[in-house]
Amino acid sequence: MKISIKLYMQGEELLVGACDVELLGKRFSEGELRLHVKKSFYDGHRVDEKALVAYLEEATIANLVGKRTVDCAIKHGFVNPECVIFIDGVPHAQMVKML
Repeated sequence: MKISIKLYMQGEELLVGACDVELLGKRFSEGELRLHVKKSFYDGHRVDEKALVAYLEEATIANLVGKRTVDCAIKHGFVNPECVIFIDGVPHAQMVKML
């Protein structure tokens, strides 16, 4: 499974940006919705599902794009499937942990 993940620390907060690697640099639009999978935000380490889950367990915020990435987050209980939006067929979800 090829997922690109980039981590950002802001004080005590850990933000995870993760996407299916083949979506890096692409733009999607549908109606009023726009999504740019910016390399500057998402392009980091290449990880598998197990590593993504470990990062999501530590994350307080996550921005997730792509079928493999979002499906993994749903499968492991980080994202409610009813909260996923699709932009030009590409799933996008965000996660925030309230501590």
